[in-house]
Amino acid sequence: MENIVQSFPITIKKVCTDNRTMKKRKLTTTVIIMLGFLAGAMAGTLGLLLPLSIKSGQELSPIDALFVATSSICVTGLSTVNIGATFSAFGQVILLLLIQFGGLGIVTFTTIVLWAFRRRITLSDRMLIQSAYNLDTLSGLVKLTLRILKVTLCLEGIGALGYSLVFIPEYGLKGIWYSIFHAVSAFCNAGIDLLGGNSFCQYQGNVIVNFTTIFLIIVSGLGFPVYWEVLRVTRIRRTSHTPANFRKMNLHTKIVLLTTLALVLAGMLLTLLFEYDNPDTLGNMGWPGKLMAALFQSVTLRTAGFATIPQEAFRSSTCLVYLILMFIGGSPAGTAGGVKTVTIVLLLASMFANIRGRTNVCILHRKIADESIRRCVAIVTFSFSVLILLTTALLAVQQSDFLDTLYEMTSAIATVGLSRGLTGSLRPLGKLIVSLTMYLGRIGPITLALAFNSRRPGGNITFAESKIIIG
Repeated sequence: MENIVQSFPITIKKVCTDNRTMKKRKLTTTVIIMLGFLAGAMAGTLGLLLPLSIKSGQELSPIDALFVATSSICVTGLSTVNIGATFSAFGQVILLLLIQFGGLGIVTFTTIVLWAFRRRITLSDRMLIQSAYNLDTLSGLVKLTLRILKVTLCLEGIGALGYSLVFIPEYGLKGIWYSIFHAVSAFCNAGIDLLGGNSFCQYQGNVIVNFTTIFLIIVSGLGFPVYWEVLRVTRIRRTSHTPANFRKMNLHTKIVLLTTLALVLAGMLLTLLFEYDNPDTLGNMGWPGKLMAALFQSVTLRTAGFATIPQEAFRSSTCLVYLILMFIGGSPAGTAGGVKTVTIVLLLASMFANIRGRTNVCILHRKIADESIRRCVAIVTFSFSVLILLTTALLAVQQSDFLDTLYEMTSAIATVGLSRGLTGSLRPLGKLIVSLTMYLGRIGPITLALAFNSRRPGGNITFAESKIIIG
């Protein structure tokens, strides 16, 4: 009894300590990512509202500043104002930083800043990187982040060099800034331009501008893990003196490369099929011009947002194809948006497995974990639900054309940045709806879902099985 009495204060102390620990529970990685992008959008809004950021004689409302800042950090590209005519050099630098920040992601950017200031990167920081890139190990994550920065700067430098061959002769010294800005915007899949609001339409027949942009969009949309895998296979080839073998790559890389190639070719061929005789798009071009314009359009739908043809000129059948391609987007762990190529491939594989009566889902002779399939279902379901809900809200507010509105909202949630002319006529409430859609599209629907996921114990409860009628 005496021992129980002596241990009683210790027990009370332990309970109180546990309660304080529960109250001081740290934010989850998903919440940190959400708050990071939100804080970046708010900081960008305040920066763009500074008189120093706006050209003399121009005006910028707070809601337009919020819209542009959100579009920049979410690397979408939609804008309610003319970027080049509204913002000064200082404002354009702010936009460039927001685009680069949003393209790299808050986790990568924060890690780079910590490393640059010689701050110790803790275990929780490493776990944050692991969660952001969906990796299986904590080893070498900081080194991986620095490699991402080096690759990003290298590829953006190549893109800037390509653009400079056109912009410097045309704009003089200003062409240097234009080359850098558009290289970063293209690599980060932002689609924001300084050329007057018509994107790259004036360079529709320029081979250098077209293929520099295509190169930047494709390589950034593949995702950083694909780079490392290609380099690994290349090193094997050099050391063993054997030709590079596609079969030696991991399953993720194979899916990304094959799906990217298939989607780009499909978008290009369908554009040619539906638009080859349309005088407002491809009809008046020669076949070399048709092929280049169709290829550019197919690639930019991978969430890039640049355009060489006004989107409102395309036929409804073509736009339906574009809605699908925009919703799919790029590949995981890159700068592109959308539900991602791998997600769609896994869902299709699961569908065919069910049709054939197979228990396991297999791709290229590899079994896919059930958890991955469930995650894909959650991503697509959540994205589609948000798209329908917010599209309905925008239709109610704007009373606009259905196709134009759906195109705008699909572009926003997939962070594409293409528009059929609706962005400039958005009402204040409509701007807020589209801004919210861009934000949700960038942080990822599954990130949002997990952020509000309860931590209550006993999540894996098993109940009695019951059959229901399906179909």
